[in-house]
Amino acid sequence: MSAIQQAIEDRLATGLLGQWYAVAKSVQVQPGRPHAVRALGRNLVLWRGEDGRLKCVEDRCPHRGAPLSRGEVIEGDIACRYHGVIVDGTGTIVRVPAMPDCPLEGKKAIKGYAVGEGNDAVFVYMPSAARPEAPPLDLPPEFNDPTWTSFLCMSRWDCDYRYAIDNLADPMHGSFLHADSFTLAFGEKRDLMRLEDTKAGFVVSRVAQQEKNFDWTEMVTETTAPYCRLDIPYPAAAGPGGPFRIIGFVTPIDGGSCYVFFWRMRQVSGLARESWRFLYRTTIENHHWNVLEQDRDILEAMPDDARDHELLYQHDIGVSRMRRILAKNARDQVTAEQAAANQAAE
Repeated sequence: MSAIQQAIEDRLATGLLGQWYAVAKSVQVQPGRPHAVRALGRNLVLWRGEDGRLKCVEDRCPHRGAPLSRGEVIEGDIACRYHGVIVDGTGTIVRVPAMPDCPLEGKKAIKGYAVGEGNDAVFVYMPSAARPEAPPLDLPPEFNDPTWTSFLCMSRWDCDYRYAIDNLADPMHGSFLHADSFTLAFGEKRDLMRLEDTKAGFVVSRVAQQEKNFDWTEMVTETTAPYCRLDIPYPAAAGPGGPFRIIGFVTPIDGGSCYVFFWRMRQVSGLARESWRFLYRTTIENHHWNVLEQDRDILEAMPDDARDHELLYQHDIGVSRMRRILAKNARDQVTAEQAAANQAAE
């Protein structure tokens, strides 16, 4: 394998840059309390300033390397518990309490990250050589549509994040893996798949079967925060409203684990909205956790080198397309980085 091929594979393994990633639930970052997260192989710390806005930097004190997430929030900045060094949201040392007028004060010493918030989740931007500044955080339109109500589910899966993406781009697995679940126990186990391009990505769907099961997925790839969208028809016992919609984001933690964020949504209003939310919390939520656990269990059981021994067939057109998109983006990023490095060396 050439050096550039290895660099591309390394980028694919840890996660693409130049996009926003969901890293936590909003409720996990409480005022006055630092919150540690790990994403794309990086240790980060989140906290809220005095105005409630989120801040994010490397989880590393620039003095001796102690984790800032073990420290405390002081006047909107974060202080290391080891020696009290205070850092702001840009990674700049604000104060060294043990030594007034210390020459370290005012020095930008660690990386700061752009951070955003939407629909109960926290997003962090991972800069790339081609896109060093954070673009606007593009979230699904359902998040800003008051006719939709949702519940956010976050889970850690100890598998390569690409397995989770493959799983979402593969509607056919629903009729097998989830055949005994509350909402996915219907439909045929034989079909063909079709793939249709959209302005923002593509849709992979079953040809013959519609509105019976997990019959299609839209992979939204041409956006600053890639995600997927799918609908699951609800039986009458699931209460009022239309289909059960899932908006999903996948965030690499490192080469062998990831976070999945699933918004479980329904377009329903008025009293029916409140009835469905009550029914979901008291009855339906456990069913949906069981479905997620089925996905997690099978993916975590797969060997790390599963891709090296695959025999794909027609049903895998969505998986193949998604892999090509990721590989192209990784190649473009590595090429841009090498070009920038060569230019700097001249």
